[in-house]
Amino acid sequence: MFPIQSYSGNSELQYVSYRLGEPVFDVQECQIRGVTYSAPLRVKLRLVIYEREAPEGTVKDIKEQEVYMGEIPLMTDNGTFVINGTERVIVSQLHRSPGVFFDSDKGKTHSSGKVLYNARIIPYRGSWLDFEFDPKDNLFVRIDRRRKLPATIILRALNYTTEQILDLFFEKVVFEIRDNKLQMELVPERLRGETASFDIEANGKVYVEKGRRITARHIRQLEKDDIKHIEVPVEYIAGKVVSKDYVDESTGELICAANMELSLDLLAKLSQSGHKRIETLFTNDLDHGPYISETVRVDPTNDRLSALVEIYRMMRPGEPPTREAAESLFENLFFSEDRYDLSAVGRMKFNRSLLREEIEGSGILSKDDIIDVMKKLIDIRNGKGEVDDIDHLGNRRIRSVGEMAENQFRVGLVRVERAVKERLSLGDLDTLMPQDMINAKPISAAVKEFFGSSQLSQFMDQNNPLSEITHKRRISALGPGGLTANAQALKFETYTRRTTVAYVLSKRLKVRTSA
Repeated sequence: MFPIQSYSGNSELQYVSYRLGEPVFDVQECQIRGVTYSAPLRVKLRLVIYEREAPEGTVKDIKEQEVYMGEIPLMTDNGTFVINGTERVIVSQLHRSPGVFFDSDKGKTHSSGKVLYNARIIPYRGSWLDFEFDPKDNLFVRIDRRRKLPATIILRALNYTTEQILDLFFEKVVFEIRDNKLQMELVPERLRGETASFDIEANGKVYVEKGRRITARHIRQLEKDDIKHIEVPVEYIAGKVVSKDYVDESTGELICAANMELSLDLLAKLSQSGHKRIETLFTNDLDHGPYISETVRVDPTNDRLSALVEIYRMMRPGEPPTREAAESLFENLFFSEDRYDLSAVGRMKFNRSLLREEIEGSGILSKDDIIDVMKKLIDIRNGKGEVDDIDHLGNRRIRSVGEMAENQFRVGLVRVERAVKERLSLGDLDTLMPQDMINAKPISAAVKEFFGSSQLSQFMDQNNPLSEITHKRRISALGPGGLTANAQALKFETYTRRTTVAYVLSKRLKVRTSA
């Protein structure tokens, strides 16, 4: 939030320190007078004014002043708050932990019953990023649950070319043309479970006959004899997808673009232009699906700018896109610390889900984060790995009163920031002090609204001591940033079921107090 800079960059307001004053009345006095038990918050701010004509960074004037920023309710020794003379409890909130979650629709979305997998990156603050498969096994992306786009658009916006995208997600099969014969570099493990469409032979020895399924015994034999290349029929390469661009070096003509399917005619052209080594993508129907290759085909963009414009149109429909606006929007979505924050817990859960060794890191996303999430989702689609249980309490966390009050304070500060920026840009700063910049009302209003009328701020249950403790320990899924009261298919019993012991004890206490 701080420092707050003017639009011109000629001045800025910096944060120095804060101080909580002493409350005017004690708890009992507040209850008698019907006021809030709170302390004044005073913040020391520094106004720095730069020379307009001088080189960048030359300071013209510095003013420092302590500014009143409103009243902050204090917690009593009993863990309650006195708001307008009444004791209130702020119930802790149970919400979905920030991080990345992998899930499936369990076959309920599509009429065929096909299971569609998805991944969702949930930040503590910022835009949600969803990746999902469609029934045709193309991978799509959604930002903040808006219209879906091919997932490769995100990669193109990160400045990846088609060749680089294919290189990230696929292993290569290399074919070489030697003496007018086609040879394939052999990786025996890739053949496991496939049916041989031709005799696999080398050095005059037939290892697998045509039509036979390739077993682990065949693979061991090939590895034992150290077979590196096998001759394949020319027809075998037809339909394979090339992994990079092939250009005729004599004319500069593009013969075959990355992600194009090879035909016998194309193979002849490649051979004539001097390309004797051809790299194709390794895919099969078992555990190496062609999902990204198929997604690239439905992707309407072909470079970074067109991808940024497509994202801009999806986020801001109806507005004419410019290069600067599109770049700024995409940068602010996931790569700006002011707009996006995974939080320490979110980063730890994110890294743990992707089986990374380190648990700390930046609060914003990186290229590797997005690519690793896509890779894991594809692995799950390929049958490697399992989806998460979103109802598992390990995927949820408790948000207590301090954290929720901080979030409300941030809401107030954002409103103040806008007003300060406008005030800094009006000019005539020589006579102004930091006190003249800050209006504490938006902050006070946000904090007062949370403690006074939030769903989670409740009158304390004072029937008996046990009901007091039970109330303070209660957990709710409702409230700001949580579920709505009419949300469907919620398993409330998971979180709100009271233990039999507490229930029986409360009944006994009620009987005794009434007697």
